[in-house]
Amino acid sequence: MKTKMIYAFIAILFMGVSSKAQNAPLKIGYTSTEYILSLLPAAKAIQKELSDYNEQLNSQLKAKEQTFQEKLADYQKAASTMTELIRKDKERELQNLEASLRQFQQDAQTSFADKQKKLLEPVLEEIRVAIHNVAEENNFTHILNSSTGGLDVLLFAKEEYDVSNLVLAKLGVEPPSTNN
Repeated sequence: MKTKMIYAFIAILFMGVSSKAQNAPLKIGYTSTEYILSLLPAAKAIQKELSDYNEQLNSQLKAKEQTFQEKLADYQKAASTMTELIRKDKERELQNLEASLRQFQQDAQTSFADKQKKLLEPVLEEIRVAIHNVAEENNFTHILNSSTGGLDVLLFAKEEYDVSNLVLAKLGVEPPSTNN
């Protein structure tokens, strides 16, 4: 699916190139939003907050798992001495605990993803605005993200067209001496 999206983007880019070629010169730059994000102080704070939140969720999950395991062990020890009615009641209780545990796992994953999105959206928007401003100020017609989700989108580009340090400067972050 990602590959199809990339091919569609490239096709649209080239269609735009042919129509713009008559009007203005094409100037394409690139950056890595992952690289930029990794250098922002806000990203470090977000990572810490997400790590703490994940730890809370995992702690709660482990407590629920432990409760389930203890009740299961108690049931297995005493099952042979239980009456039919009590045994069925305990089995139903274990099934409910197991369902609750699975639901908590799903809810925790959703909650973590929602929190991550909520925390990252403003920072990513700030990066997007900085990229836009750098493009406008330096007359770039396009700025590409060099990789997306671990997939290299840009296979070759001259380093002179890497605008990452310009974007970092626009965000008020001192770029490191060597880039990526």
